[in-house]
Amino acid sequence: MQFFETILSMVTFTQNYAMSKTFAELGINLSFRESLTKLKILVPTDIQSKTIPAILTQKDDVVALAKTGTGKTLAFGLPLLQLINTENSEVQALILAPTRELSQQIYSNLTEYGSQNPATKVTVLSGGIPIKPQIERLKTASHIVVATPGRILDLISRGAISLKNVSSLVLDEADEMISNFKDDLERIIKEIPASHRTLLFTATLSGQVKQLIQNFMSKHVIQLEADMLTVGNQGIEHQYIVVEPIEKLEVLLHFLSSKQGQRGVIFCKTKAAVNKLGKNLAINKFSSGAIHGSLTQGIRDRIMDQFREGYIDILVATDLAARGIDVKEISYVVNYHLPDTYEAYVHRSGRTSRAGFKGLSLTVLQEEEVKELLNFENELGINFNALVKADPVEIEKNNGLLWAKKIFKTKPNRSISEKFRQEIVTIFHHLTKEELIDKVLANYLINKNTNTSKESSSKNRNKN
Repeated sequence: MQFFETILSMVTFTQNYAMSKTFAELGINLSFRESLTKLKILVPTDIQSKTIPAILTQKDDVVALAKTGTGKTLAFGLPLLQLINTENSEVQALILAPTRELSQQIYSNLTEYGSQNPATKVTVLSGGIPIKPQIERLKTASHIVVATPGRILDLISRGAISLKNVSSLVLDEADEMISNFKDDLERIIKEIPASHRTLLFTATLSGQVKQLIQNFMSKHVIQLEADMLTVGNQGIEHQYIVVEPIEKLEVLLHFLSSKQGQRGVIFCKTKAAVNKLGKNLAINKFSSGAIHGSLTQGIRDRIMDQFREGYIDILVATDLAARGIDVKEISYVVNYHLPDTYEAYVHRSGRTSRAGFKGLSLTVLQEEEVKELLNFENELGINFNALVKADPVEIEKNNGLLWAKKIFKTKPNRSISEKFRQEIVTIFHHLTKEELIDKVLANYLINKNTNTSKESSSKNRNKN
């Protein structure tokens, strides 16, 4: 993949230590290395090996292109922590992230990396939570601020924070940032001294990101590119399955049943689609939760925590709401709707196959969408393999198993009168367990066939 076109003059950083194998050789101080050792982070990733010495020893802007899950936070966070002048209590570095979840993740990581350097103060500022405690926090030293664009602008307008001493601006997930917060980003940049240094990190280089680089970064930019030959090299298997609209949900449920006990993320285009699919998964007793931007921050946090801690196996989400998921054991990603952009596909599939694990990215398509996959293959340098759809017998069998699980997980209704309950018991008491199961299953199949017949008749009437 071509990283930059000739719209910019580049400075390529090729010092020998970019290939170093230890953090000491990259220039990281002993105290920070001790923190990394406690975190069991011993060997730098490719993007860390290239980025850390560039930030520590150079003065130019940096643009780093690296896949999701390759250690970008440490790549910019560790050198920034080391460069902080703790005798100056002003904000010296501003890290912008597109979501509260991602900003909180970055803050937590920086706190861990700097655990042996308590004099360096890191503050997180994001929306969805009360602003007054954040204003109080800013009355004390904050050397590095991690923030979402909307909240930082709110605090600037209240006079609660000054960015006049910021020397380093980090744009994490820059492709998502420019897509959703372009105007906010431009306003924030105007608050920072023109002499500041910009460190831009992105998994994709869209036209909007190129324009951002051209408009707001110096002409001499350090170009860094890590492990970007193809998205497929991440250990992700890319598959697609073709369905009719009416069978889409049933095919998905069959796939999810085959992944029982594994964790996955399902992406939908809209909030309404997330709500609808989340409800269907809950009805069918899948261990799942759904998040999107219109939910309260408290609900989003609770569901995300449940997913991270393993209390739920499936997360249904919109693209933006899923940013900040840093869970290594995500086995699969499902694109319930084909994403609108190549960048979105990279970010979606990047939720799986993290930290060396293998993963699967499955895209559910209608027949007319299949031709669009060729564009994704050509642009991203990956190959999609067709997944054969389960036959109707297997789908029907899975529906029956889901029906049985719903019965098994149904809680007894204690409001039913004892007299009525005993009358029901009297009807069934002569049956053995096996006989009762046979009769209940037969009744399920009769009702299923009846409903199918009604649906078929309704379709025929509508056609006529």
